[in-house]
Amino acid sequence: MRFIKGKGEVKAEIVVNGSKKFEEYGFEGKDGEVLVLPDRKRIYVGIDEINSENLKIATSKIIKLLKNYKFESVEITPPNTKDKDLLLSFFEGFLLGDYEFDKYKSKKAKHPIKTIAINSKRDFDEIIKEAQIRANTINFVRDIINSMPDEITPAKLASIAEEVAKENGLECKIFDENYLLENGYNAFYAVSKASAHPPRLIHLIYKPKSPKKKIVLVGKGLTYDSGGLSLKPSDYMVTMKADKSGAVTVLGVIKAISELGIDVEVHAILGATENMIGSNAYKPDDVLKAKNGKTIEVRNTDAEGRLVLADCLCYAQENIKDFDYIFDLATLTGACVVGLGEYTAGVMGFNKKIIEKVIKTGESRGEHFAYLPFNKYLPKLLKSNVADICNIASSRYGGALTAGLFLSEFIEDENKNKWAHLDIAGPAFVEKEWGYNPYGASGFGVDSLVSFLQI
Repeated sequence: MRFIKGKGEVKAEIVVNGSKKFEEYGFEGKDGEVLVLPDRKRIYVGIDEINSENLKIATSKIIKLLKNYKFESVEITPPNTKDKDLLLSFFEGFLLGDYEFDKYKSKKAKHPIKTIAINSKRDFDEIIKEAQIRANTINFVRDIINSMPDEITPAKLASIAEEVAKENGLECKIFDENYLLENGYNAFYAVSKASAHPPRLIHLIYKPKSPKKKIVLVGKGLTYDSGGLSLKPSDYMVTMKADKSGAVTVLGVIKAISELGIDVEVHAILGATENMIGSNAYKPDDVLKAKNGKTIEVRNTDAEGRLVLADCLCYAQENIKDFDYIFDLATLTGACVVGLGEYTAGVMGFNKKIIEKVIKTGESRGEHFAYLPFNKYLPKLLKSNVADICNIASSRYGGALTAGLFLSEFIEDENKNKWAHLDIAGPAFVEKEWGYNPYGASGFGVDSLVSFLQI
C-alpha cells in the first residue's frame, strides 16, 4: 500500500461528533457509525472526538470497508493539526486495518486498495515513513504471535531475532539450555525441562553512536504454555500460543527503534521456552534456585512465566550496567484481565513518575494502561515455609499484584526505581475484533514503548 498526493477513486471522510449527517440513510455521524455510498463513491466514518485511538479506528475501518469493493485507491484529507501523535495514528490506521492473518488459509485475504491518496498541500513524507515503520512492525509482531506453537518454537523465535538483527545492524546473543544450567539460571531451566523444544535466552542490542538513554526490555516468551503438571483445562490451553507476546513485543520495539534511528541504547532480552508435561517436568513442591541465589517454592507449575522472567531479569542486571529503565512485558496473569478487562494492560512498580509516563504515553498512542499499586500487606502472601519465596500467593485475590511483587524480588535495590512491570495479558490477544485491532494478536505495546523512548 502506497501513500501519494492526489485524488483517489473513492473519497473517505471522518465525521467528528455528528458534524455531518445523512438522515435519509439514518447516519447521524455518531462514534462508530459508518456509511458507505458506493454509487456516489463516498465513505463516512463517525468518531466522537479527535484523538489517536479514534483516528486509528476510523482509518482502519475505511480500509476494512473497502475490502468489499473493487476500488484500488481511496482519497482522504488528514486532520488539520501539527500534533505528531494524531498524524501518526491517522496514517497507521490504514496499515493496521489492512492486516489479516491468513497464513494457514487456502483462500487468502483480499487487499484491493493499493493507494492512499492524500488530499493536502502539506508534506507528510516523514510522518508517513515513521507511521509505516511503526505499523509494519506491529503487523510483524501480530504475525509471530498468531503463528502456531509448532512453528514458532524457542529456536525459531531465536532465528527470527537473528534475522531482525542482521537486517538492522543489531548485536545478537543467543544462549541455549546448557548455558542456563551451567550458569545458574535454574528457574528458567526448570520450566523448559519437559519440552521437546529446548529453551533460548535471546539478547539483542541496539547501540547508536551517541545514545541519550539506555533501556532494558525483558519479555516473557512462552511459545506454548500447557500449564505443566498443574495442567490447564483444555479451554484455557487454546490461545496459549499468545503467551510469547511479551517477548515478541520486545523484539518489535527494538526492531522499530533501530529502523527509526532513535538515539537510545536498547537491550531486548527474550526468555523463550515451552511449559509442557512429561516424566522430567518440574513439579509442585520443587524448590528452585534463581540466578540471584533466591530460592523459590513451586506450588503451581502454571505460574511459570514469572520463573522465566526472574532469571531473565537477573541476567539483564548482571550483564547490563548503568541503564535508565528496566521494563518487563508479559502475558502474566489472568487476574489482570479479570481486574482490568481485555483492553487494558496493568502497570506496576515503585516509581510513580515512570508509571505515569507509561500511562500518558499509551494514551497518546491509543493504548490503555492502568496503575496497579503495591501495598505493605502483599509480601506476606508470597511467604514460603520451605524457601525464600513462593511462586504463587496464598490468597486467590490480587494475583496480578502478587505476580508483579514476585518479580520485584529479582530487581536489585539500586534498580527498583528504574523498573516497571507491564502485564499485557488482556490486550495482547483477544478472540474478537476491537477498535483498530483484528481477531487475535494486537501488537499492543509496540507503539507506546517506541514513543516512550522518543520522549
